[in-house]
Amino acid sequence: MITVQPSASREDYLKAIYVLEDEGQGPVSTNALSERVQAKPASVSGMLKQLAEGGWVDHTAYRGVSLTAAGRGIAVDVIRRHRLWEVFLVDRLGFGWDEVHDLAEQLEHVEHAELMNRLDAFLGHPAFDPHGDPIPRSDGTVVDPRRLITADALLPGQSAVVKGVVDSSDGFLRHLDALGIGLGTAFEVSEWHGFDGSATIAGKGLWTAAVLRNLYVEING
Repeated sequence: MITVQPSASREDYLKAIYVLEDEGQGPVSTNALSERVQAKPASVSGMLKQLAEGGWVDHTAYRGVSLTAAGRGIAVDVIRRHRLWEVFLVDRLGFGWDEVHDLAEQLEHVEHAELMNRLDAFLGHPAFDPHGDPIPRSDGTVVDPRRLITADALLPGQSAVVKGVVDSSDGFLRHLDALGIGLGTAFEVSEWHGFDGSATIAGKGLWTAAVLRNLYVEING
């Protein structure tokens, strides 16, 4: 069995499988993984064979792929690196939250445990990244005590605080910036509009259905 550390491309696949497993609560199909990593199914199948040989995934034809304990550990570590670098880029270097994903994608492959532990300490052990996603701890645990819902589940008269985003694409984040919406933005739903799923937000105007369904919020009170 291969015992070397996975390459950057293999880490990308392990991270993608982790995210898809988390979203779907089960084995990940080749098609779903292909769409996630933007690669042809044949290429995905070839990579899954390598990952299985490395002991990082369990893969059964037509039944999907799931991470082994070793694969999950690597995926969580990559996610930790990615999110810590995002915090550093935004909080210390002044990048916008819409500018850091691609940079962090490159930096996340620097595998140096002591570097990441020192970066974590330097940043004050942040619990969440600039997009509101929880940052795994050094022991691999992921702690998120928040009870989040998407904003489109709020009732008229309810107030909430933005805690994260479903869509973290650069375009959507820039759209939120233009609307004055960011992490920590407090708001109250005044009225829902059934025709298009938009809502009037007290003192903030009309928010579209696309915005509301892509905001993770915590209800006040």
